[in-house]
Amino acid sequence: MTKKINVSKKTTERRDRILTITHERGTISVETLAEIIGVTTQTIRRDISQLCNEHLLRRKHGGVERFEWPLNAPYDQRVATNPSAKRAIAEAAAALIPDGSTIFISIGSTPTMVAEALKKNKRLTVMTNNLNAAMALSDESTNRVILPGGEIRLPDRDLIGDETAAFFENYRAEFGIFGVAGVADDGALLDFHASEVRIREKIRENCRTSLLVMDSTKLNRDAPAVGGSLFEIDQIIMDQNAGVELTPLLERVHDRLKLVGGNI
Repeated sequence: MTKKINVSKKTTERRDRILTITHERGTISVETLAEIIGVTTQTIRRDISQLCNEHLLRRKHGGVERFEWPLNAPYDQRVATNPSAKRAIAEAAAALIPDGSTIFISIGSTPTMVAEALKKNKRLTVMTNNLNAAMALSDESTNRVILPGGEIRLPDRDLIGDETAAFFENYRAEFGIFGVAGVADDGALLDFHASEVRIREKIRENCRTSLLVMDSTKLNRDAPAVGGSLFEIDQIIMDQNAGVELTPLLERVHDRLKLVGGNI
């Protein structure tokens, strides 16, 4: 079970920024982190101690380095995993979205499939950091597709980072569609990078109806960065494969859970 630690929003944001900077640079000194973030070295050392305890960073003489957690599978491999289940999830999500809607779409293979299922819709306004989703919806001339700035992360073909998180703060949407790397047994939502968590949470906070689309392999799957909870989501759309039992966790969200597929 993921251990919850009561910290302020300011502390959480600062530690997320430490993670992002360290992952971008590989290694960094305490002094440099303190200068970039604008706090004392003592504060940075306390943050580093906690992040190392959580196995998110590793100490290095005079500073810190990223903890080499196993990376997510390559994008093309993820697209090929459980394709029938993901298509069923995508069709169910797309059925909730009428023409003329304003939508956030996050990164990931399942949100991309939702975008592909939305090709028949018209007059959509889409804000996304997922280039695969953007391209899927760009053939319809009545759609408006808005992208953040920044560097494309290859081979995933997406954009993450502080600039992308700020992008989603500047818009409001009727629907926010996002995936997740994993769900802990206490309902905590997990991703592989702190930046991915921040962006997902900005999407959830700034939309009217949040839609989590995930296949059942994400239940109890580990990933290092944590943020948000299954119990904060408005609608969860997931496949029900043969042999996958509803856990007490899912039973607690049954009124917001839509199971699709069956023997997939």
